[in-house]
Amino acid sequence: MLINCVAYQEGKKLPDIKPEDIARCLSQPGCFVWLALKDPGPGELAALQHEFDLHELAVEDARHGHQRPKIDEYGDSIFCVLHNLELAGEELKIGEVDLFIGRNYVLSVRNHAEPGFAGVRARCEREPELLKHGAGFVFYALIDAVVDRYFPAVDTIEAEFEKFEEQIFSGKSLRANIEGLYYVRQKLTTLQHAVLPLLEAVGKLYGGRVPQVCSGMQEYYRDVYDHLVRINQLIISLIISLRDTVTTAIQVNVAMITFGETEVTKRLAAWGALIAVPTFIASVYGMNFEGMPELKWAFGYPLALGAMAAIDLYLWYRFRKTGWL
Repeated sequence: MLINCVAYQEGKKLPDIKPEDIARCLSQPGCFVWLALKDPGPGELAALQHEFDLHELAVEDARHGHQRPKIDEYGDSIFCVLHNLELAGEELKIGEVDLFIGRNYVLSVRNHAEPGFAGVRARCEREPELLKHGAGFVFYALIDAVVDRYFPAVDTIEAEFEKFEEQIFSGKSLRANIEGLYYVRQKLTTLQHAVLPLLEAVGKLYGGRVPQVCSGMQEYYRDVYDHLVRINQLIISLIISLRDTVTTAIQVNVAMITFGETEVTKRLAAWGALIAVPTFIASVYGMNFEGMPELKWAFGYPLALGAMAAIDLYLWYRFRKTGWL
């Protein structure tokens, strides 16, 4: 689906054009075309491949999708793949953005990516002096917009991680907390897969030999690189903290189980001692040997019961004092 097709000359926007007018605009000096597509069909890409003279391997990657973030050079043109992140509640959705950048054209293709780039286009049009750099500045603005969307994703994931971290000692199910922490880890891994390859690719746009289309914009690409470095450091820090938290959660759970078992063991031992005393006395007098003088003594029975009660009361007092009961 065609979103828009606009031509710019010397940093100023020209009236919207139709796809059939692209060749005419490309032939004008100081003019470049910025065309945006969303979920295009094979026929649309094939037509634009002929119009912009796109490399067949780049078009094949854009058509198939599910590419790793990268920046490839094809002669004096660039093909870039970005992962566009979108937060829907606590779910992290990933879309793909394919960028074809040439000397006098920018073709952006969104595949299963809802957030568009209308704000990026408005920003570029507000800065005509920078827009004079042509496709190179637009390329920077698009990458910068995608990278800036990673920061809210990191903040949301960090808040979710802190929520589960607080619940470890709240008495809620440890299994549910650990499952939630692993779900957070999965999101961080997904985000890292979007950042790390792009970090390496963007580093080649401002240092050493840079592509011709990016010439004169190195400082801006270095700014994007710095943002990616910050995001990557945040992700690594969260992954390390998450790993430590999961380990701590398991250790805390084991310690709580052990503590609970110890408390139960102490109570059982205390009640066992209270039951053992009268059982022992009763078993001794229950043998009924002829030589036991207390058997024919009138106070023998109440004295035995009193001894049972007195010893049990003393033991109960001692156990209560030590916290075993």
